[in-house]
Order: sequence, then C-alpha cells, then structure tokens
Amino acid sequence: MNFDAYARIGVALVNARLDDLDDLRSLFPDDSSWMPEALSERDLANCRRAQKRLRDVFEYGTSGRDVQAVAELNALLEAYPVQPRISGHDSSDWHMHVTSRGASVSAEYLAGAVWGLSVWLCEYGSARFGVCADERCGNVYLDTSSNCCRRFCSERCATRSHVAAHRARKRAAIGGRLAVAAQPTTPADSLTPVS
Repeated sequence: MNFDAYARIGVALVNARLDDLDDLRSLFPDDSSWMPEALSERDLANCRRAQKRLRDVFEYGTSGRDVQAVAELNALLEAYPVQPRISGHDSSDWHMHVTSRGASVSAEYLAGAVWGLSVWLCEYGSARFGVCADERCGNVYLDTSSNCCRRFCSERCATRSHVAAHRARKRAAIGGRLAVAAQPTTPADSLTPVS
C-alpha cells in the first residue's frame, strides 16, 4: 500500500476547487475509470465537508496543535472507515484498496485520503502538515524537506513571495532615503550656540 499516494490524495482534495462535479472528477486519475462516472451531487457535498475538515488538520499541524490534528483525523477515520480489500485483474496486478467497492465514491476516496494523512502524521508528525506562507495562495502541502523547514507549497509561491518581499524592502529603503533628502536643512547660523 502506498501511504504517501493516499496522503497526497488528501492534499489534492484540500487544494481543489469544488464548484461542481467536473471539478471533483478532475481529482480522479485515469486508472480509476469507474469512479468519475459514478460521482453524484451527494459525493460533491460530502467532499466539500471533508475538504474543510482536512484543511483544519493542516492548520492544526502548522500551528503546532498536534492534539487537535489527531482528534480531527480520528473523527474522520470514524466517519470514513478503512475496509481493506485486494483488487486487480490477475496475479501480476494485485494491489490493496482501503474500502470496499460497495462504498460511495466519496467514501472510498475520503477513506484513502484520511488513512494516508493519518499514517503520515504517525510517521512524521503533524509539523509536516503545512499551509503555504504566501498569503495569496493558501494551498496545503506535506513537508518532505530533510529538516522540516519548508514554508511554501511550491517553488512558484516561494519565488513570488521572496520577490515581493525584496521589492517591499527596496521600496522602503528608497522611501527612507527620499524622506531624509526631503527634510528641511538647517541654516548654519542657527547651529551656533547661544550664550
């Protein structure tokens, strides 16, 4: 079982736009052909609710609230229980799924996402759950850096944020120099001490 892949399903769900069924369908890889076709409005509503709760898990992890992250994941594990099953077409293709085929598409999808994130938390800790530091973004990510120092969801956001900070510092420095230059000068005779 590839727990990282399941955890990344959770990341993809939190970061997804879920305006309609087409948005939800875009989350499913091509190899799960039956799932996108079986999606319903109920699955969309279910995924929207879970999306909010999973975002909370990342917010808790980012802010060092481990107990709350664990409590929310435990509640989600209860709501979307894991029911492992072997799937495949022949002896060279057997693999594990986390729920039975009788479950709704959203229940199967969410069980995998919650299971993956739960295993990730147990393996690496909730500090590895990140929310992008770029205020314009807000995407979540799993911190795979060697020293748990990642702050952005992507190189693009990191670059954009660093460039914006550099430009702000440059504007502040220029503004400071202009303010000093604009100050009125003191006449020389006013500098002589009064006796």
